[in-house]
Amino acid sequence: MLARIERDGSVDLVAIEEPLEIRVDGEPIAVTMRSPGHDEELALGFLHGEGLIDGPRTAAPTADLAANVIEVAGPLARRPGSRRFYTTSSCGVCGKGALEEVAVHAPELPAGPSIGRELIADLPERLAQPAFERSGGLHATGLFTPSGELVCVREDVGRHNAMDKVVGRALLDGLVPLHGMVLCVSGRLAFELVQKAAVAGCPILVGVGAPTSLAVELARDRGLTLCGFARGGEVNVYSGRERVR
Repeated sequence: MLARIERDGSVDLVAIEEPLEIRVDGEPIAVTMRSPGHDEELALGFLHGEGLIDGPRTAAPTADLAANVIEVAGPLARRPGSRRFYTTSSCGVCGKGALEEVAVHAPELPAGPSIGRELIADLPERLAQPAFERSGGLHATGLFTPSGELVCVREDVGRHNAMDKVVGRALLDGLVPLHGMVLCVSGRLAFELVQKAAVAGCPILVGVGAPTSLAVELARDRGLTLCGFARGGEVNVYSGRERVR
């Protein structure tokens, strides 16, 4: 996940960024720029977030490990149609066209759980980010219980990839839909992160940074609790305040 790069007579650790092709039954579906590691989880989480699979599948690298290809067992839950799935590490919806092309249906979320504001504000401090601490170049997503117990955390150069890896792990562990759980991300809250959380059935999404207008709009439409600027013991609640004590 990290590489040693010489600069100014010393050595820095920097995040590795490489392409990953995701195939289903041999058919290329997507190419994403990511940090290598937990690639099977990334492929499953991505496909689930796009509504292309509805449960865990077998996923494995191809025989040529240097090819950076993950093969996922089909069939697809639906055809992707004309949507283009090339994603950069900075934007999960780059390369896609109109809003209608990026919207994926997700059922309205259940009422619970209820969680204290102080605990929500503290969740980013509970994210384990060893690669970030060494390089400063990765995002993290953590899956928490309502009591603040960390269930799973993943790091990646792309914030959407980090969430896909967590959702993919949860799929494999039989935890999806994530009713009664909390997702926390280390950066800002954009549309695609809210969408991925909603499709995974997670009712609460917390971020260290700011939300975008479309993220707030989607969270309110889906009944998701969206909390931003969780830092220094404080947090802003933009939607779903009924779940915050």
